[in-house]
Amino acid sequence: MERLTRVEAQERNRARVLAAAREEFAARGFRDAKIDAIADRAGLTRGAVYSNFPGKRALYFSVLAAMSDSPGPGPADPGPAPAGDAGEALGALARAWVARLPLATDEHGDTLLGRDLMPEILAEDRTRHAYAQLLKLDAVLLGLALERLRPAGGPAGGPAARQVRLAEAVLTTLHGAGQLAAAAPGFVEPFDVVTVCRELAGLDLGGGIPPLPAVTPPRAVDEPWSPPPATDAVRRSPAGLSGDGVVAVLGLRRLQAAEEAVRAAPPGTPVTAVVVTGDPGELSPLARLVVAELCTPLRQAFPPHAWPPLRVVHDDTGAVAAAAGVPAVSDTTETAVRIQGGRVVARADGRLSAHAVAASLPHPSSLPHPSPRPR
Repeated sequence: MERLTRVEAQERNRARVLAAAREEFAARGFRDAKIDAIADRAGLTRGAVYSNFPGKRALYFSVLAAMSDSPGPGPADPGPAPAGDAGEALGALARAWVARLPLATDEHGDTLLGRDLMPEILAEDRTRHAYAQLLKLDAVLLGLALERLRPAGGPAGGPAARQVRLAEAVLTTLHGAGQLAAAAPGFVEPFDVVTVCRELAGLDLGGGIPPLPAVTPPRAVDEPWSPPPATDAVRRSPAGLSGDGVVAVLGLRRLQAAEEAVRAAPPGTPVTAVVVTGDPGELSPLARLVVAELCTPLRQAFPPHAWPPLRVVHDDTGAVAAAAGVPAVSDTTETAVRIQGGRVVARADGRLSAHAVAASLPHPSSLPHPSPRPR
């Protein structure tokens, strides 16, 4: 038998711990689950569990993140068909979402695993603040996707109004339904949730793009750019960081800056939000969970051309941030760079840096037009 490398052995042990934890949490719930019992299920020692996860809550977040990142419908149910307008898309999104909710008859099993999530988020301010910004990011992603579809019952074409506030209302409905399905078995009627979300598409909540103060232009630099391979959590595909575009390194308390970068960048400019945190052991799994909880059903409900024009990269180790010249990160980090020709050509740090770098790119209307050829 071929001997496993240290990295391969660690990955295998991590997978065993995750599988065992999923079984233990499903059987006993988060509060009654024990690390020793998880270790026994995995056939490992207690120390092996802690060498992969810093604590039970980090392990719980990781289990839920792995579940959210896998498609809900099985092979016999390919999931909702791609939708053509905002109402159809939101209805399909809601159907995919409520398919994961526990039924009134469920007493144990995977569908009840998430019932302890909200109490664990509320347990500390740091998780509450991180969760709030992660939901802001979800609203930005969903709002951008809605803007790329025609309005419910309306014609295609024309400038799209900002839909982030509508996305916030939809997410409020879906998350509220999820919490009530766990807390009050039988109260939530899934078909009503789908109908409500579909009808929300017709609401005009107003609220354009929030105005921003004047910003200092980014610094012109000439630095190497050699990012490690990374995955776009929105599309579950390679992020392609080596190409031209804007890369914003954002701590978990600065995620709303991703919208500032997208709004300021010229149409078609690749914009990537690199999510970092000062507590990757516990908060990175929470970030993966919240983003996957939206993006997995979004990919089923929205046609690919309507997927949001924003890439999200989870940088648990800080390797992408280091490549961008940010060797130390925290939950308040905000640094942005502009990539051109395989080099970092502009940089800004601090509040509004993502907006500043994106706004510094020339827009098509500002580019010089070629002179006509003489005949």
